[in-house]
Amino acid sequence: MNTAARYILLILGVVITIHYTLTLLHEPYGRAAKDFFSSPDVDPTSVPLEYYVPPDSESLIAGEDLESIIPGNTTARANAAFVILARNSDIDNTVRSIREMEERFNRRFGYPYVVLNEVEFTEEFKERVSVLTSAKMEFGVIPPEHWYQPDWIDEDRAAKARADMVKDGIIYAGSVAYRNMCRFNSGFFFKHPLLLPYRWYWRIEPDVHFHCDMQYDPFVFMEQNKKVYGFTITMYEFEKTIPTLWGHVKEFMRLHPEHVVKDNAMNFQSGDGGETYNLCHFWSNFEIADMEFWRGAAYQDFFAYLEKQGGFYYERWGDAPVHSIAANIFASKQQVHFFDDIGYEHNPYTHCPRDEAVWRAGRCSCDRARSFDYDGYSCLSKWDRLVGERGR
Repeated sequence: MNTAARYILLILGVVITIHYTLTLLHEPYGRAAKDFFSSPDVDPTSVPLEYYVPPDSESLIAGEDLESIIPGNTTARANAAFVILARNSDIDNTVRSIREMEERFNRRFGYPYVVLNEVEFTEEFKERVSVLTSAKMEFGVIPPEHWYQPDWIDEDRAAKARADMVKDGIIYAGSVAYRNMCRFNSGFFFKHPLLLPYRWYWRIEPDVHFHCDMQYDPFVFMEQNKKVYGFTITMYEFEKTIPTLWGHVKEFMRLHPEHVVKDNAMNFQSGDGGETYNLCHFWSNFEIADMEFWRGAAYQDFFAYLEKQGGFYYERWGDAPVHSIAANIFASKQQVHFFDDIGYEHNPYTHCPRDEAVWRAGRCSCDRARSFDYDGYSCLSKWDRLVGERGR
């Protein structure tokens, strides 16, 4: 053997020795090595394997024998629907969102859609979106009292507040329609006649993206594990849009201690036991949640109290902090779930599964390196600390 070959073998031996030494003695290196060499078919998420559909199952359509395709617990279906709030002008973006949902999930599960608007949908809109799925799709008009600014709001005061926010450069500062939407999503969507038959919902917005295949049913997972709220992205709210909200939250808790649940997620949204609000909330354009939670006494009392304060119009209270605060106070932290394995994008932010095995198994189209999870504006690290480990 010549000298060059001996040197190559020597170097290779040293590299292998160092690799195995680090694998045994250095835990982070060992985990990284394991992830690198492991099969992408191994599922490391917190969702048990019995919820998964066999990856070779074909598209499911109404009337198909589900038992013959999906054995065991995966035949279960929740009483659930997708809910979409859209306008006729959103037609192209709505088509894109539904196409991706069908491709990534619903062609195998067949859940219905409820699409809502403050005016009647055009025939073109209904035809363009209905053709995308074999699942049931219903179109509804929002009752005026659930959508428009109430007559008892002092419009002079509300107009001044909007003008001040415009001066401060706050997004949607001058929009009454945006405030209507936030109030509707906070307190009324789950009361719409088309949604009353359902318990669970998955909120979809026009022009969002679902980046990964979903091989299990998150509705069934939520129901069987007694969850009430699921999210993918969490971030800080603009403080100038909710300057008095937390004060009202504290007052409500003082008036209604019976609604405050032990072992809740208060410490996710407050670093001092609830005295102040750190502005962290779940980004509510993605929600998988239990409408019975919103219809229950605690949330109904909470929303009625907030409604009387007028903050949806005198400030710019969003449904994201309102829903998040409620879930973090009126439910236990075990009832709130982070869907780490659902790749989701609402411009400009994306959640992408960071585990390579999950990313590959889901055929995800997102870039893991650009996931918003631990961006400086994300609150996910606070959630991690609260629940002890990511995704549970």
